[in-house]
Amino acid sequence: MKLIKATENNIPLIQDLARRSWENAYADILSKEQLEYMLSEMYSETELMNHLQNPNYQYYLIQDEENELYEGFIGYEYNYEGKTTKLHRIYLVPESKGKGFGKEALQFLNQKVTDYGNDRIILTVNKNNVAKKFYESQGYRVYDEGVFDIGNGFVMDDYLMEYLIHN
Repeated sequence: MKLIKATENNIPLIQDLARRSWENAYADILSKEQLEYMLSEMYSETELMNHLQNPNYQYYLIQDEENELYEGFIGYEYNYEGKTTKLHRIYLVPESKGKGFGKEALQFLNQKVTDYGNDRIILTVNKNNVAKKFYESQGYRVYDEGVFDIGNGFVMDDYLMEYLIHN
């Protein structure tokens, strides 16, 4: 696996990877309308451009070195809160799941966060998403839960999870 820092030229690729992974991950969790709304809001060219121009926000593409295919991406933000990095997104296309890419990407994130000087990683995960078990297997724990209004009559019903880095 190789992680490649994303640039503005990668926006169409990120959008494609997001759609492919979301249509699989959220098919049984979100309505088609909510899925389309969230993709259009969270992965618009403007939104991604804003992220890529923010020095605290990092995007990396996950590439399989064996076949050079892009398997997913990770997006996170340093200093989201005091000494805390927020993992905003980590998504893999369905055919790449179970190959260790997610685990390696989280190990990469832990190292980047440690090098940056933050000591905590937080994320939100839909209460019905099986990814919660994956995060728990990697040392994350639920510290709260919340229902967040995301507009257009939709909400996200999530667990808030954290990983504490022990230097």
